[in-house]
Amino acid sequence: MDKPYKIPESVLVVIHTADLQVLLIERADRPGYWQSVTGSLDAPDEPLLTTATRELFEETGIVADGEKIVLRDWQLSNIYEIYPVWRHRYAPGVTQNTEHVFSVEVPRDIPILLSPREHVNHVWLPYLEAADKCFSPSNAEAVLLLPRQAAARH
Repeated sequence: MDKPYKIPESVLVVIHTADLQVLLIERADRPGYWQSVTGSLDAPDEPLLTTATRELFEETGIVADGEKIVLRDWQLSNIYEIYPVWRHRYAPGVTQNTEHVFSVEVPRDIPILLSPREHVNHVWLPYLEAADKCFSPSNAEAVLLLPRQAAARH
């Protein structure tokens, strides 16, 4: 059975601590490509919060329980060109993806359990260094917006 095409709508989850240390994870299929948690909707009607919660757990083992670990929807979307190397995952002719930005504040000592088929390493960095290390421009921009988003929450 052929694998279904990816839906060109996804979430980006910036994981950070109270002092704006950002968790980045390194892609297994592209060594040196560092990013925040990302993932596409499983179904066109899947709620974005459900996608973000699922991807956060699948990629890091972090459970957003809605009490201690709370995902925040930034109400911000980016439309970007899908990298040619990954376009085969989408239906023919699909070249753009809509990405919805979330964040989650976690304790610095939270255990990180990577999915080895997706990611091979992780690192905590101050947000400016993290932004510089992100391979995706929209991911870097989200990390740079983190101080403003964090301040708006308090």
